[in-house]
Order: sequence, then structure tokens, then C-alpha cells
Amino acid sequence: MGALWIAHVTVTDAEAYGKYAELAGPAIAKHGGTFVARGGRFVQLEGKERPRNVVARFPSVEAAVDCYNSPEYQAALDHARGASERELMVVETNE
Repeated sequence: MGALWIAHVTVTDAEAYGKYAELAGPAIAKHGGTFVARGGRFVQLEGKERPRNVVARFPSVEAAVDCYNSPEYQAALDHARGASERELMVVETNE
């Protein structure tokens, strides 16, 4: 079964977060992830609103978690820490 990586983000340091984005994209692709949505228009219906929302599709929950724990993604994440407030989850799809 596939999986969706869903991130809700408030960027607090655009320059540092830009470096994260440069490095995170290739790390996600390396693990079979493809972006479905990245920072597009949204409507917040419930919960805490974050101005940036990202969804990536992965072949499996395991692939998404492996990506997160990979050295490449962790190196990218070093730039996001302190430059953003984030929630990130992986959800298995029915596909």
C-alpha cells in the first residue's frame, strides 16, 4: 500500500528553510517520493492553520519513514529546525 507524507509548516526563517527545501526534494525523490502538493492554496476547516502544506506520495509507509530517517533527509532537516514550526505525519493510503 502507498503512503502520504503530510507536512504542515510555518516558516520563521525563509533563507534557512530554502536550504532545507533544496536538500529535502532530492532526498524525498531518492526514496520514491513524489510531490502531490507543495505550498498551494488551501482552506483550513479545523485545527491549527499553517501557511505551508506539503503532501508527497511514497510507495509505502516504510519508504516514507526510511526517507525521514535517512542521512540525506536528516541533513536537510538540520536547516528546517529553528527555521520553522512543523507537524509531519505519514498516512497509509488505500491504493
